[in-house]
Amino acid sequence: MTGGGIGVDYSIYRPAKKVLNGTGGVSSGPIPKMKMINEMGRNVMQGGSRRSAIYASLNWRHGDIPDFITSKNWHEMKLPGTSKTLADAKAIDFNWPAPLDMTNISVNYDTAWYLEYLRTGDVGEVFLKNAEQALSTAEPGFAFNFFDKERETLRNACTEVSSEDDSDVCNLGSVNMGRIESPEEFRRVCELGTKFLVCGTLRAHLPYQKVYDIRSKNRRLGLGLMGIHEWLLKRSYRYECVPELHSWLTIYKGESNDAANKFCDLLGISRPVAKRAIAPTGTIGILAGTTTGIEPILAVAFKRRYLKEGTKWHYQFVVDSTAQELIDVYRLNPDEIETALNLATDWERRIKFQADIQDYVDQSISSTINLPKWGSRNNNPDKVKDFAATLAKYAPRLRGFTCYPDGARGGQPMTPIPYEEARVNLGREFEEAVESHDICYITGHGGSCGV
Repeated sequence: MTGGGIGVDYSIYRPAKKVLNGTGGVSSGPIPKMKMINEMGRNVMQGGSRRSAIYASLNWRHGDIPDFITSKNWHEMKLPGTSKTLADAKAIDFNWPAPLDMTNISVNYDTAWYLEYLRTGDVGEVFLKNAEQALSTAEPGFAFNFFDKERETLRNACTEVSSEDDSDVCNLGSVNMGRIESPEEFRRVCELGTKFLVCGTLRAHLPYQKVYDIRSKNRRLGLGLMGIHEWLLKRSYRYECVPELHSWLTIYKGESNDAANKFCDLLGISRPVAKRAIAPTGTIGILAGTTTGIEPILAVAFKRRYLKEGTKWHYQFVVDSTAQELIDVYRLNPDEIETALNLATDWERRIKFQADIQDYVDQSISSTINLPKWGSRNNNPDKVKDFAATLAKYAPRLRGFTCYPDGARGGQPMTPIPYEEARVNLGREFEEAVESHDICYITGHGGSCGV
């Protein structure tokens, strides 16, 4: 119940098949170790109910990077004795074991990559292949660690916490922007939220002594935000960082810095090395009835799939609760509310929005950009170079990036439908043989992102 995501950068491991001077054998490389940790995670459930949250990364110049980039190509891995693949098995039963299925993976890009890109304008073959994989299978993601952040390659599973110290820990908490009415109120909430997180670094129980030692040294805080899309919708803004939002984010950054430093000085403890990180907030966003993290509403209305009696798939019509409140209270037209699926063909707007928010965040942001299905008109091999060039352009203003092409992984429990269809059938339960895919497990946000 109190466990956090565990992230490991395996770049220090020597590549596979290198001669071991001590024994005369050859090295196995980092990928078998990743798989070993993955299998431990399969059987260790947080609080007995939630799957382990694991992250693994590898530097773009590592000798095993080609194998790492394709390590989750389940659609190419045959089930013994059948014509089916692991991807087929996952589509039927998402709990079917597959390599690194408990682990979110990213490629680390450092200063050397960035300087080479600036010099030549070429993203390089590794970045291009990474982009192709992300557009087709959703992984690996991208981790950007440039200049003074170059050693911060350690991440938690959702990647919003970044550090260079083994056994580091961050006290995370989120401010619900969607329910704050004025800059003055927002300033006060950011101040109190920051002080609350500082107190947590004095009281929270930790698993072993080194974590206590690193916490005392870094006192890492992660004051985050959720409800940003609700905040925009209530003010009739598009999904973009408008001047008023920039003004509020300036308060967020300034007040969290000021409150953390002054409060720690008052208590006679070390100042935090970082104060802000934006987590996915899947479950708590739903509990608060607001949009999660910096994400847009996934869909205004959808059919939700769930198991009943342990064996039968059932479906139910659902209207997103935040969308319904905005429709009822602010008279928004449900057909005009921008959603993650509406924005799937406008990936630059999603990337730019994340970069604009990242300018105010000193750690990272957990966010996943929805894309159309691989092989469709707006997501296919012809789009890879354009996508890679767009992402590289924003890379210096990002710390991490992930995307999810529709249908990339099996098990998604939600299928978007027109609002009116859901409204007239609200709550109706039925059986239907429809297959869909899960955007949530693969990004480490929890099944159905908590739904």
